[in-house]
Amino acid sequence: VQLQAFGGGLVQAGGSLRLSCAASGRDFRLYQMGWFRQAPGKEREFVAAVGVSGVSKLYADSVKGRFTISRDNTRGTVVLQMNSLKPEDTAVYYCGGKQGPQSTSYKSYDRWGQGTLVTVSS
Repeated sequence: VQLQAFGGGLVQAGGSLRLSCAASGRDFRLYQMGWFRQAPGKEREFVAAVGVSGVSKLYADSVKGRFTISRDNTRGTVVLQMNSLKPEDTAVYYCGGKQGPQSTSYKSYDRWGQGTLVTVSS
């Protein structure tokens, strides 16, 4: 499966953005999907993950209550709705996919989109 992420941009603190990840290829519904982010000089970090059926969801503590992940297996998309954005949410956001167990470790994902930049101004 190939992934393409889009939807980033510049937003003021307190605002919202909606990131989308479009998958092409076969077997999307077999992939655990996740969103990760990487700020300059920092390691890629987990943001949110959704299981193959869309029921199981995991969130980093830093985004709980503000971000919502969802997927549509019919359309082959994963969405990250980001509300109440903070300057510390500024990063390049990547969608990732993996088969097997759900995971919060980016090292276990083997499918990546190209990344989309989110900038939150104070």
